[in-house]
Amino acid sequence: MLGLPRNMDGSEGPRAQASRAFARNAEEAFALPLLLWDERWSTQSAEAAMIGQDMSRKKRAESIDSHAAAVILQGAIDRLAGGVL
Repeated sequence: MLGLPRNMDGSEGPRAQASRAFARNAEEAFALPLLLWDERWSTQSAEAAMIGQDMSRKKRAESIDSHAAAVILQGAIDRLAGGVL
């Protein structure tokens, strides 16, 4: 799975295009399909969860990326398992 960094309006800029190119190359190199996942709201979702856990700003700043990655991964797992997002 690979995050797809779309713009907030849903359009795709240079970073999204680079992610798509990386996914194509990885699929060819490893003969495995890659799932591209829209990551627009992952950081906000992770931050809201950490605020809900009363985590300090400093700790949130230190771990926001790993929490956002976990949000993306959980969403993909739920989707592949047939869950509703």
